[in-house]
Amino acid sequence: MSGTAQDGTAPERDRDEEGRARSARPRDGLGRPLPYGASGVERQPEGVVRSPEETVVEAQALLDAGKPFHAHEVFEDAWKSGPDEERALWRGLAQLAVGLTHSARGNVRGGARLLRRGAGAVEAWGAENGRRRPYGIELALVGSWARDLAGVVEREGHAVDAGNWAPRLRGNGQGDGNGEGDGIGEADGIGEGGGDGHATARPGQR
Repeated sequence: MSGTAQDGTAPERDRDEEGRARSARPRDGLGRPLPYGASGVERQPEGVVRSPEETVVEAQALLDAGKPFHAHEVFEDAWKSGPDEERALWRGLAQLAVGLTHSARGNVRGGARLLRRGAGAVEAWGAENGRRRPYGIELALVGSWARDLAGVVEREGHAVDAGNWAPRLRGNGQGDGNGEGDGIGEADGIGEGGGDGHATARPGQR
């Protein structure tokens, strides 16, 4: 849409059902805006309050489906609605999802930068709080995945497949009452070209 309406006035902003400003333009599976009226991929509802468990499960399902932009919206909800001491964790995970989104769009520089920034953020949060596996999320392995992908994107210089490069946020650990996983990951990590990708060393490969 143009910046002004036909009568020269500023157009009224799109709003969601709660009246918050939000673009109504449809988007594709990587969150890129499509023309009004086009058939797009339904966006995540905004402002949903989920438990940490629900956040991890829903975000992982979206990552597995090749929808990292939508996963970032789930992490963003957790960042905005969760306790202050966890905001940096969820914000870092949102940055990683956005980094994968840009990498899948072919934005080499932006994707690599966000992947490394998100990796540093979640690792720093874990070190500061003494929690390496909050809610079963393997922070060190997710950080390694992000740096591996950043290197691949820069080296190859073209878009990656978001679904194939989706990280496994957890190993086999499901987390306990203290929000920590058991740290057990699958041991048969296989790099590009095969395997199920549920690896401790390369959680981004499928």
